[in-house]
Amino acid sequence: MENILTTTDGINFTTGEALLEFSYLVAAILFVMGLKLLSRPETARKGNIWAAAGMVLAMVTTLLLHKDPEGNPISLSNALFILIAIAFAGTLGWIIARRIKMTAMPQLVSFFNATGGAASALVAFLEFPNVSGTGVIIVTLAGLTIGSISFSGSLIAYGKLDGKVGDIRASFMRYVNILLLIVVVVIIVLISSGNTGALQPQAAALILLTVAVIYGVMFVMPIGGADMPVVISLLNSFTGIAAAMAGFIYNNQAMILGGILVGSAGTILTILMCKAMNRSLLNVIIGAFGGGAAAATGEQGSIKEITVSDASILLAYSQKVVIVPGYGLAVAQAQHIASEMDELLTEKGVEVKYAIHPVAGRMPGHMNVLLAEADVPYDKLVEMDDINPNLPNTDVVMVIGANDVVNPASEDDPSSPIYGMPIIKAHTAKNVIVMKRGMGKGYAGIENALFFNDKTRMLFGNAKDSIQKLVTEIKSL
Repeated sequence: MENILTTTDGINFTTGEALLEFSYLVAAILFVMGLKLLSRPETARKGNIWAAAGMVLAMVTTLLLHKDPEGNPISLSNALFILIAIAFAGTLGWIIARRIKMTAMPQLVSFFNATGGAASALVAFLEFPNVSGTGVIIVTLAGLTIGSISFSGSLIAYGKLDGKVGDIRASFMRYVNILLLIVVVVIIVLISSGNTGALQPQAAALILLTVAVIYGVMFVMPIGGADMPVVISLLNSFTGIAAAMAGFIYNNQAMILGGILVGSAGTILTILMCKAMNRSLLNVIIGAFGGGAAAATGEQGSIKEITVSDASILLAYSQKVVIVPGYGLAVAQAQHIASEMDELLTEKGVEVKYAIHPVAGRMPGHMNVLLAEADVPYDKLVEMDDINPNLPNTDVVMVIGANDVVNPASEDDPSSPIYGMPIIKAHTAKNVIVMKRGMGKGYAGIENALFFNDKTRMLFGNAKDSIQKLVTEIKSL
């Protein structure tokens, strides 16, 4: 028979319950430590391990020590089903993560986020008939709604990132979204107040789930590709909030704390992303950036090209070189050969750094992950605010596959849709080499004034092939 412990305020609990709650506290501490370590590239791997350890601890102690309201532990058959589900899903996730290409990492993040939202929504929907009390019902319905929005919205984000879903830009859509949001709120009020009329509460909850899924689709559909980093972090925060709601349903401290951490981290990251684009979250949701804005679309002058031979000489005899990576680097899978070029230049006494813009690529931290895969030393990755003051003293800035994040229009063209957006000030360097396939525009749909700058030389071609040729030339110098 388990020992019964009593708190100072007269609450009784068993030794097993005390151990379970203590394990949740330890798990929460591991989550916080992991999140802290994830804030820096050089400690991110360790952060993942710490956070994963916290999750494993929470799952194991729940299976061993959790009891239902009647005091019954998890049955052996249920535990077996849970373990089989964990093993299957864990194996499937491991296989997918191992096989995914780095260019598709944003899609993977969106897909996994969708599964998290779906899990939270299903928990809320299945537990809805068992909950009572207005407060608990509202929490359950909120979890159902937010999880459903995160699920469908993340799937649309996945489709957009993978090129399977295009933008639908029509002014009426914002009114449709407002209407759907009002319908969601009305349904929640009616269900929580018990005024569903002849409609059974469970049927009303199913209608709520359906409307929330539709809203998630309509919410993300108009948002352009350039805003995907913001959307991904926002949807990630939604999933965290939904998980916290599920924790409240089960009175599970680990789920509550984990959900709050994910939700708050996603919210903070969303704010930082918006700040990096000099835009409000509302403007991201209803704005036109990333969808073909009409400002500054005309050509601004003539461009000047550079040969591979001249580029290699310019790089090899420089003192300071800064590489600005963008999504084009990821598409060309050029991170490894870029790292090799970096090593060659470093051997020749050139100081090489990488300028990282917060929204470069298609998800937060995309360039950090990309370069980490190529074993680029973490101390060479310099954030935008830290690198910009040093660019006027930089001999060459090499832009590889980036566009809007180096466009000077953000500083000197008030009519531009990216005006005011903080950029990497490549145009202030002594020389600029831009590597692109052609003169295509970025996500903002506008011409890049940097391409026409007197200090800029264009090196056209596939980034991987062009850098490989540069490596060959530099070796021969």
